[in-house]
Parts: sequence; structure tokens; C-alpha cells
Amino acid sequence: MRVAKVMSAPEFQLGYPLKWPADRPRSRERKPALFRDGGSRLTMTTARRRLREQVHALTPTGKNWRALNLVLSMNIRFTASGARDQNVSRRDPEDPGVAFYFDLDGKPHVLACDRWDTVADNIAAIAAHIDALRGQERWGVADLRQAFAGHVALPAPDPWWEVLEVARDASIEVINAAYRAKSKTAHPNAGGERGAWDRLSAAFEAAKQERGA
Repeated sequence: MRVAKVMSAPEFQLGYPLKWPADRPRSRERKPALFRDGGSRLTMTTARRRLREQVHALTPTGKNWRALNLVLSMNIRFTASGARDQNVSRRDPEDPGVAFYFDLDGKPHVLACDRWDTVADNIAAIAAHIDALRGQERWGVADLRQAFAGHVALPAPDPWWEVLEVARDASIEVINAAYRAKSKTAHPNAGGERGAWDRLSAAFEAAKQERGA
């Protein structure tokens, strides 16, 4: 008798710090917590469980996993065991944004949310959004590929040193000087295009993170 091979569910990787998709705008203001668990505010454990359940539900029972290479990116650091690193901070970060990267049927996608004031709520919002997109397939409106079409991940942005036009090993002083010089013409208030300014700002933030500044 043949026994069907059961593939284990894909594991989530936890990415730190937050890697926000370059093509997605940031929220101008954040709202108080929306999601609840038995009348209480969500914990990280519950929020991550909700997301895991929704991602696993993308694949029909007995089929190969449709969602793979799962990376949950946020400004909270976790230990190798998956527990929150209490040595960094026990509070939610100033930027509670979350970006969830995954491959759906072999194509890279990303869902990002920073509308809510806690990391847990932003994770729960992504889970709720996946549930809504799954509904389109259940109701016969669209299949999953069509439902997720607006969330295909764009190619990675250009390396920060190329955007700033500095050497890969440039010092933070050189990086700051290059950023200030380019800001004079790239900023929207100086007549620059919003896209160019966002690209410059993202490159500067990436450079500072790499230098620990």
C-alpha cells in the first residue's frame, strides 16, 4: 500500500529590522488598535497565529504548498528560538510597520501595513486582508493569482551606494555629505520628483542602518 507523502507546513522567518517595500507609501497617521482577542488587545503570539492560519489556508488540503519563502519583517528582534529578544526592547517600536514577503505559486509578493499603532495589529491586518482575498476565490469572483495581482513584489531597489554615488565602504561622514548635496535638488519642495526623493531617502536609511548610525 502506498502512503502519500505529507509535506510539512512552511516555516516563517522573522526579519529585523523592517524592510518596507520601496514602492509602497507609508501611512501619514496611525490609528489605535482595532483587532481584539476575547475583548483584549492582541498579543504578538495571537497575531502571528492568525497570519499563519490564513497563509496555510491558501493551499487546499493534500496539495503542494502555494505560499513559500515566508518572511515577516518588522522592527522587533527575535531570538533563534522564535521568542522576542527582551535584551533589545520590551515595548513596541516607534515604527510598528510590518511587511510580509512570500512567494505565491513561485512569484514574489509582499503585503505591508503600518496603519495601526502596534506591530501585532498590523500583522493581524495583513491576516485579515489575506482572508478577504481568499474570499474572492471562494465566491468565484477571482482566483488567487488574480486576487493577489496588486501585491506582486517589485525588484529590489538599487544599492544605496549607487543611489548616493559613493563608494561601497564610504564613511558615515561621506554618506551624510552625499545625502545633503542630493537633497538640495531631489526634495519635492525644491522641485524634485516624489519618486526620486523616496528613492534617495530609502538609500540613506539603508546606509545608516548598515553603518549603525
